[in-house]
Amino acid sequence: MTSERTETALSVVIPMYNEEEALPALVARLRPVLDGIGAPYEVLAVDDGSADKTAELLGDLRHVWPELRVVRLRRNSGHQAALTAGLHRAVGAYVASIDADLQDPPEKIPEMLALALERDLDIVYGVRNDRSTDSGFKRRTAGVYYWMMRRLAGKQMPAQAGDFRLLSREAVEAIKSLPDQQQVYRLLVPWLGFPSGEVHYQRDERVAGETKYPLSKMIRLAVDSVTGFSAAPLRLATWLGVTSFFACLGLLVFTVVAYVAGKTVPGWTSLFVGVLFIGAVQLICVGLLGEYIGRIYTAVQRRPTYFVGYDSADPAGPVGAADPVDELAVRLASPRAVGRRTPA
Repeated sequence: MTSERTETALSVVIPMYNEEEALPALVARLRPVLDGIGAPYEVLAVDDGSADKTAELLGDLRHVWPELRVVRLRRNSGHQAALTAGLHRAVGAYVASIDADLQDPPEKIPEMLALALERDLDIVYGVRNDRSTDSGFKRRTAGVYYWMMRRLAGKQMPAQAGDFRLLSREAVEAIKSLPDQQQVYRLLVPWLGFPSGEVHYQRDERVAGETKYPLSKMIRLAVDSVTGFSAAPLRLATWLGVTSFFACLGLLVFTVVAYVAGKTVPGWTSLFVGVLFIGAVQLICVGLLGEYIGRIYTAVQRRPTYFVGYDSADPAGPVGAADPVDELAVRLASPRAVGRRTPA
């Protein structure tokens, strides 16, 4: 594995889910760019349990594109899990990640690599300086997300930087060493603190197919980002409790004044509003606590976030130290384990 890493200058990780329509256009633009860098490379396409012909097309492309490597997950595990599978199996000295929809231009990858080599950087972010092709709703929600994340995670997180980036081998190994199960790389990579730079570009429209990040997944990403990188929501629950306490004191004073004035019946409205307010605050606090407890529960279970069913670089499925599924397979296949399963 060490010699393979030294020979491969660049790995390009591409998570894919139902991208059969976008795949031909992606290959037509990406392959000439990578062939032109003048160094050995691999393209690691991670099929995230696609239900269309994505896997079949990737299998056909391998016959005409020897640098293409296909990794198939056994089920749809999500974009970040597919990206994790690709990062953990990439062997290049530098690893770039890009989506298959061509909203991020592959032509920027050589520029990222040149910048990293010139300035000795471990991370190069692809930063969107023009999102005019996105809908107004998408631009506003993205703006709120990045503003909130920079407030929580710190200003080392570049604004408008998604999952289009270049990582050095040192940065990839640092990521692989982290125990996080629900990784959000938009926050995790800046948190590492490695020397970084930026390459700016205009975000294009999706080349084909439908978006794989509807509103529900965007909300889930925001929740994972907040609960995974900050305890601020728990402090928010505390402040909501303090606010509700003082609101109750105010209502208590109002009730006493109304009683002294002989106007206790009109106080029904304030009492009703007070009960609703306290109930809402309690539910919010319980919900926030539930999110964090859920993350603790997931961490304690230690279930892998993805299962690799096939890797074209090693169809037999050899053991990989960084792959929890392969580790489990080895333990089950060991003679001692077999002896335990054999009836006496």
